[in-house]
Amino acid sequence: MLSEKEKSEIAAELAHAASKSSVSVGALNIVQRHRGWVSDETLRDVANLLEMTSDELDAVATFYSFIFRRPVGRHVICVCDSISCWVMGYNPLLDLLKNRMNISFGETTKDKRFTLLPVSCLGTCDRAPAMMVDDDLYGPVTPGMLDEILGKYT
Repeated sequence: MLSEKEKSEIAAELAHAASKSSVSVGALNIVQRHRGWVSDETLRDVANLLEMTSDELDAVATFYSFIFRRPVGRHVICVCDSISCWVMGYNPLLDLLKNRMNISFGETTKDKRFTLLPVSCLGTCDRAPAMMVDDDLYGPVTPGMLDEILGKYT
């Protein structure tokens, strides 16, 4: 069930929208900001509020890399796997991340601190290889920078 705060924030978005469905990404982001991810139950509640089917809203949610449909760690690391990042050193960076945290893409560390996800583009090809931790963009990232970067996130 959506909280009153979530409903209020979604209502504020709806007040400026041409249609209820046009608020779908914003509504999902509101829920995720409060809960950390979007569960099936919450997705159904948002879909009902927006007069959409759950399948329609799930199609929106699963299209966007930054809408999380499963629980994630306190911090989400997104590693760009575009051709530019791949050419500029993606593999050594990814290998080191996986080894340091003992996880693969889609997994969360045992302490629930980090979740590692691929992302097709971070829009910073001039700073490849790139990664993002939460809302912080880093690039070009070398393996030697990882400890300093990850140390910022407790």
